[in-house]
Amino acid sequence: MSDLFQAAGLTPHAPSPLADRLRPQSLDEVVGQQHLLGPEGPIGRMAAARRLASMILWGPPGTGKTTIARLLAKAGGYEFQQISAVFSGVADLKKAFEQARARRMAGQSTLLFVDEIHRFNRAQQDGFLPFVEEGIVTLVGATTENPSFELNGALLSRCQVFVLKRLTEASLERLLQRAEAAESRTLPIDAEARSTLVSMADGDGRYLLTLAETLFSIGTDTPLNPTQLGQFLQKRRPAYDKDREEHYNLISALHKSVRGSDPDAALYWLARMLEGGEDPLFIARRLVRMASEDIGAADPLSLLLTTAAKDAYDFLGSPEGELALAQAVVHMASAPKSNAVYTAYKAARRAAKETGSLMPPSHILNAPTKLMKSLGYGDGYAYDHDVEGGVSGQNYFPDGMERRRFYEPKPVGAEAKVRERLEAWGKVRKDGK
Repeated sequence: MSDLFQAAGLTPHAPSPLADRLRPQSLDEVVGQQHLLGPEGPIGRMAAARRLASMILWGPPGTGKTTIARLLAKAGGYEFQQISAVFSGVADLKKAFEQARARRMAGQSTLLFVDEIHRFNRAQQDGFLPFVEEGIVTLVGATTENPSFELNGALLSRCQVFVLKRLTEASLERLLQRAEAAESRTLPIDAEARSTLVSMADGDGRYLLTLAETLFSIGTDTPLNPTQLGQFLQKRRPAYDKDREEHYNLISALHKSVRGSDPDAALYWLARMLEGGEDPLFIARRLVRMASEDIGAADPLSLLLTTAAKDAYDFLGSPEGELALAQAVVHMASAPKSNAVYTAYKAARRAAKETGSLMPPSHILNAPTKLMKSLGYGDGYAYDHDVEGGVSGQNYFPDGMERRRFYEPKPVGAEAKVRERLEAWGKVRKDGK
């Protein structure tokens, strides 16, 4: 057969991708995960002892999850078997477990690597349990999603979860050096473009090597500068999934940056979400919530500005309307903060649940009928506008319920003046008793 390929001017085997050719052959060659794979790391210790526990490898794409699983099987003397939750079903799982059982009877252990394990449904995940418990397989699952949300609690209780980190610039540079050594030539880019290339990879080692392989193939002796590199290679969109953990992580970062009065960090997280393709109206809704929860009466303008920003985006769309969201973010991050209204509302809700169906005091009830007047509705009500100072000091809580203080204004922003007024009105109520 090889003669036929040669006669046709072909090779019997297509060249493998650079990333595959540079795949590490031992755990100490894996870059960027020393916290797990080093001599003191939990996985490193397992490999050294040749006793592996079932585990979940959680991390971004291109951080070495599949490679680590293969090398663990090699280090521990296990048979490596791989399935993907994207392409496999119940029949594939049954076959894998039967093969593993047969190996065990022959004295051979099996490491079953399940890529994208979070894509299996709950019932399929439950199917792993008896085989993991009996030791028929040592399960190594790989996922880019938070296992706490995507995997069954029962399965998690039988596995250790190890978090892989996105590769640092130093780790990515080491990969580029290995690529250049394998190709026996340097990449056709200048120093500044090299830094840009590393940035393009966004912590993904496999993607970096794919970009490098493309550059090796262009056949130029003139190094590319960053502008030329950007024209030649397409920067990948940042990793972002609008209905999974990254979505919640970034909106949390935006919210906490606003709460922490850091307009620069808040703008950064806003930009990250928009660059990732987040729905700007989702962001607008959360900004309105922040205005009430974290700023409140300290700066009432924030609520008006956030609702106006939402309307502006509705009117202009992207990208013009996104500037209104940025304006709202900067205003709120720079505004005085108070959660006094938020705290007061929660306390009032608790009190409402506790007190049930207590009626308002009779003196503040309207009396549109003679019967209601005869029952004392409205009797003794003091019309506040007719009272000096505009505050009568009457009781407005239900009869039989002690007065409670829910709202405690903070001495910041506009709320400082509210605090002064409420203290004065509280004195009127106290003196009126």
